[in-house]
Amino acid sequence: MPGHLDPRLLRAFVTVAEELHFTRAAVRLHTAQQALSRDVRRLERELGAELFVRTTRQVTLTPDGERLLPYARRVLQAQEELLAAFDQARPLLVDLNSPGLVTPRRALHRARELAPAHELMARYESGLTGVAGELLAGWLDASFGRFAGLDPALRSGLDHQPVRYEPMAVVLPEDHRLAALAEVPLAELAGETVYAGAGNPRTPEWTGLARLLFDGRDIEIAPPALLAVGEEEFQRVMARTRNPVLAVVGFPALPATVSRPLVDPVPLSPVSLVWRKGLTHPALDALRRAAALLAVEEGWLRRPAGGWVPATDDVLMMSHR
Repeated sequence: MPGHLDPRLLRAFVTVAEELHFTRAAVRLHTAQQALSRDVRRLERELGAELFVRTTRQVTLTPDGERLLPYARRVLQAQEELLAAFDQARPLLVDLNSPGLVTPRRALHRARELAPAHELMARYESGLTGVAGELLAGWLDASFGRFAGLDPALRSGLDHQPVRYEPMAVVLPEDHRLAALAEVPLAELAGETVYAGAGNPRTPEWTGLARLLFDGRDIEIAPPALLAVGEEEFQRVMARTRNPVLAVVGFPALPATVSRPLVDPVPLSPVSLVWRKGLTHPALDALRRAAALLAVEEGWLRRPAGGWVPATDDVLMMSHR
């Protein structure tokens, strides 16, 4: 018998036991059916007991599953009572990367509506790589970004929930040769040097995505430069270099600039909600629920026809849906 059981595994078991249906249980838990099945199988291995009888037509509890169910419910209830005693006084600290990013901000606002009794505190530090260490150390609770762009050693201590395939755009000086276009085909950027955060130690996952997108298209990434902090400094540097800036659709354009969606193909930035493995907090549950609801309502996880996503990202996004 194991000396420790992950409460997540018990919650997976209880939810399947209540639904007697893996797909419905996965929807309740806002996770992928494959991930839920893995958790149940892991619990069965750790306990050395088969908990469900699975057929193509139905799922039923075994005698061992029936025996475990009341114990598992009591453990989860005790956990919820403990969290209520301590976590209500502790805000959930969420990094939204940048005030201009719509997806994280909307998820946070919906989570506050779903859990008005809990405090979700936002900050804006920019970059999933930059905050990964804080997530692992417990100094920060959650963030958003491209999970596949993290070093595998960092990913091993983190969990994620796919939120959106976010269409990408380019920010241009208003008198740029491409500014008159309603949409900018990627081929039109050939010969351009595009700023994609190179040299920023907080956002190598974004620069890596740009490299994959630009590969073979004769588009150069602007060389590393000092990080321009604040709208005024960023606008000044952009006016001097006149480099287009890789962004996402919906990112607010600065004065004297325009933002244009990229097409042919439509490049997509894979956005996940990311948190430390094992973290339990009622406000995190609300944030995950909010992200899942928005993804369904807005079609955030539907790939548009002709959409481009790196294969490595697609595997990670699909495996957690």
